[in-house]
Amino acid sequence: MRVLVVNAGSSSLKLRLLDAHDRVERSADLPAGPDGFDVAALGQMLLDWPRPDVVGHRIVHGGTVFTGPARIDDAVRKQLEDLTDLAPLHQPKSLAALDAVTAQLPEVDAVASFDTAFHATIPPAAATYAIPREWRQRYGVRRYGFHGLSHAYCAQRAADLLGRPLAELRVVTCHLGAGASLAAVLGGRSVDTTMGFTPLEGLVMATRSGTVDPGLVLWLEEHEHLTPHDVATALEQRSGLMALAGTGDMRDVEAAAERGAPDAVLAIDVYLHRLVGGIATMAAAAGGLDVLAFTGGVGERSPLVRGRAAERLDFLGVAVDADRNSAVEGDADISAAGATARTVVVTAREDLQIAREVRRLIAGG
Repeated sequence: MRVLVVNAGSSSLKLRLLDAHDRVERSADLPAGPDGFDVAALGQMLLDWPRPDVVGHRIVHGGTVFTGPARIDDAVRKQLEDLTDLAPLHQPKSLAALDAVTAQLPEVDAVASFDTAFHATIPPAAATYAIPREWRQRYGVRRYGFHGLSHAYCAQRAADLLGRPLAELRVVTCHLGAGASLAAVLGGRSVDTTMGFTPLEGLVMATRSGTVDPGLVLWLEEHEHLTPHDVATALEQRSGLMALAGTGDMRDVEAAAERGAPDAVLAIDVYLHRLVGGIATMAAAAGGLDVLAFTGGVGERSPLVRGRAAERLDFLGVAVDADRNSAVEGDADISAAGATARTVVVTAREDLQIAREVRRLIAGG
């Protein structure tokens, strides 16, 4: 079964055509500006590519309705649109890509795979906010979690690298990119995660603040006369590494820290403080730690982040080999000899996770 995977992000539309053996036949990243992506260019490209048997779409938010992949029909399309209020920055881009691809391939079945679905298994203790009951019931306020497709793939790939059944492992997956989150994976199921009702909660990210005191938000609105939109924009686009070091690119932050720039040194310290604390929390949720897995742009490419995090997690049995850590290429076990918790690096492949979910759904009818 040939699967076309469609992944609409904030700055690009990523398309991967995978053959029956998950090999990439065609690949393209179409730029997306303020007005979206070039629909005409998409149409011409799809005409030139081999025809897929099914299309798999990454959809950011499935709410409580979608806890696994779903065939897309008019009713499902309407449900996805109704969830836009929960992800106003992301859901419209996914739906625009869905509509554009469907217009070009109207006879090809389409399946939605959700970033929130993997975390549908987290228990009520982890999912529930201690806020008034009417808010939780009326608005569906709970911890949803995101990056689920990446966390699911990363956990399974980590187990494969170590030759162990995922069902027997306690894994903490670290998706560290422009957006960043952690997940506690116990027996192959997510039992906790750092992102919450929105992707703003949790770790320090490239331009997002991560968790802040909600009282601070109220204080800013009252004392600085900021609107909710003002605060949201600042926390989403002008915070995180950008606010601390002047850039959201960890490579530039590390280079500046190497030169001794105080802001960059502080930025890395803050980033690691939140990261290490989050990993310890996830390990507690999983009842211990067998595997620590890094993925995403920073997770895959920053020996500094991996190495310094490991140094502070030795109490969990984490230790990395310095030479392996500094010379990672592709998927690799970078654990030091004698480490009781293994540390691995996994190349992010949401496209493979989506393709596998699509195939399982189609095969099951």
